[in-house]
Amino acid sequence: MPLDEQTRSQFVTAVERFVAERLLPAEVQVEQDGRVPDDILGEMAALGLFGLSIPEQWGGLGLGMDDEVAVLIALCRANLSFRSAIGINNGVGSHGLLTYGSDAQRERYLPQLASGEMIASFCLTEPDCGSDAAALRTSARLDSDGDHWVLDGVKRYITNAPSADVFTVIARTDPASRDHRGLSAFLVDRNAPGLSIGKSDRKMGLHGSHTADVTFEHCRIPANAVIGEPGLGFALAMSSLNRGRLSIAAAAIGAGLRLMEEALDYATQRRSFGEPIAQHQLVQAMLADSETELFAARCMLEHTAHRFDQGLPVIKEASCCKLFATETVGKVADRVLQIFGGAGFMAEYPIERIYRDVRVMRIYEGTSQIQQLLIAKQMLKEHAGKR
Repeated sequence: MPLDEQTRSQFVTAVERFVAERLLPAEVQVEQDGRVPDDILGEMAALGLFGLSIPEQWGGLGLGMDDEVAVLIALCRANLSFRSAIGINNGVGSHGLLTYGSDAQRERYLPQLASGEMIASFCLTEPDCGSDAAALRTSARLDSDGDHWVLDGVKRYITNAPSADVFTVIARTDPASRDHRGLSAFLVDRNAPGLSIGKSDRKMGLHGSHTADVTFEHCRIPANAVIGEPGLGFALAMSSLNRGRLSIAAAAIGAGLRLMEEALDYATQRRSFGEPIAQHQLVQAMLADSETELFAARCMLEHTAHRFDQGLPVIKEASCCKLFATETVGKVADRVLQIFGGAGFMAEYPIERIYRDVRVMRIYEGTSQIQQLLIAKQMLKEHAGKR
């Protein structure tokens, strides 16, 4: 349920204060240690950040998408690893349960996801299957007694896998199918026999957020671990991605605003040819272009978030937001590093880290090229409907 204007303003202000007082000072530690400190995770949980989108009846804040976007923009001025810590719980880790889960599944998992006591992970990508989700090979079959599913397969680049307590796994339950219609979704607890986690991946950026392979070898889970009915896995994954793409767009805008703050601070202090470089017209052009594009991205996102809260279709719009915002923050990061010159290439300044961190935004939750295909597909569908 959307917050009233005063409550929303108060909550966003509280998040901004938390970012300034706790998260920004901890950025270097997160980068050096390769993890978000436990005490900060506890404070994030106390602030309700793990349950932003989970309804109040399950212990969350139950924010509308419009409110969540405002919070994420504020939060993502800080190291994006902080956002990664809460992102799955608020997105694909809980959305499937809310949309398709049974009451028993919701009661078991949602309160713990909302409180941060339990960390969620979403297993879709495979070694030979990324954006083409319908081609995945991980299988799930009922055993001879019909009281357990048996999972076999490998999932790759799975966020939160090293620390996750529960995994939403998309697997093929119809071995004869060759498309999305044979996919189902399952809840798999970390201690399930046959589940193993690979070593954490070494990544270009987001060093405080961990990904790893998740392997299922004759992994036995209860028959009631399926979310909804068999065959709904693809629909669950796709419906979850709409909200996720809006969240990624908000994170990109938050990171972009941080980049602009750093650029303005540096450009007004660094002097060349007898004056601050902010007075040089070519520097001003880079600042102006970045500000314009971030403004456009934010307007697009807020419009789409409002549509989402109204229950209107946003498949095309969510992809537009994800595409434009993530491409924009990449361009902004490049311009800001250029404004910093040689200093921007040094780890002494946060630009070097932010430049690396934002690069993945054009890849996960569907690459920019996949967003282009989705947008065009929806355009053609809409056009055909008018004829």
